[in-house]
Amino acid sequence: MANLQRISPCLWFDDQAEDAARFYTGIFPRSRITTVTRYSEVGTEIHGRPPGSVMVVAFELDGQPFTALNGGPLFKFNEAVSLQVHCEDQREIDHYWEKLSAGGDPRAQQCGWLKDRYGLSWQVVPREMDAMFGDSQSPGAKRAMAAMLKMKKLDLAELRRAHAGAA
Repeated sequence: MANLQRISPCLWFDDQAEDAARFYTGIFPRSRITTVTRYSEVGTEIHGRPPGSVMVVAFELDGQPFTALNGGPLFKFNEAVSLQVHCEDQREIDHYWEKLSAGGDPRAQQCGWLKDRYGLSWQVVPREMDAMFGDSQSPGAKRAMAAMLKMKKLDLAELRRAHAGAA
């Protein structure tokens, strides 16, 4: 029997759930669509969706379960919730930034944050970020923060230089 994760995100889309799931699973390793559930004629007067259209897409990103729901235009994503991608190195930062930001709003890019083509917010950050900023009062953390505030996509080498106090 499969071991289901107790808590997993459900993402509300107007009608792009399947397209978004395919987009995301094409970016991350160990990713796949696991189930596509369709609306039936039951409840059409409530949900307004044509029978046979996609209702829910279950998918995994790097082994993490997600659900995408085609719930209609009532709700939109906003910056109050974002998904973090913890990266090992600049190569990974560049890869995820390029893929996730493609077609997104360039005005919504700051300090490693971006919005993708569906309006979902992501943070593409180095794994060592917590260690770098752990002591917010340290001179290194302050220098790294000042450097980061000038960036859109994070430059790990520049953050390390700033943290170390190198020119």
